[in-house]
Amino acid sequence: MLYETRFLLALVTTWCIEIPILFALIRFVLRDKTQPAIRIAGVGALCTALTLPYLWFILPPYVDAAQYIVVGETLVFLTEAFILNRLLGLKPAAALACSFAMNLASFLLGLVLL
Repeated sequence: MLYETRFLLALVTTWCIEIPILFALIRFVLRDKTQPAIRIAGVGALCTALTLPYLWFILPPYVDAAQYIVVGETLVFLTEAFILNRLLGLKPAAALACSFAMNLASFLLGLVLL
């Protein structure tokens, strides 16, 4: 399978994992009913669409393989938390918690699905 095809499968899989988690966290943990569902889904999709290409295509030549997962996932986690803070107006701690939960779930399920 082409690397690019694997990337697209990873992108869609990540969306299927992270967007429902973000929605559940905002609605049921943070109890925020003011955010429209389409906005939550759109921002969740944007988070992945902006970070996954960097993780797959830009970062690998610049980070040692032994540190790739730690560096890459940390950058993704922090970047997505920033996006959640700015676009959904989540408080910094809530944005960090949501981003951490989303990325932990997709990372762990990615390990299982590989």
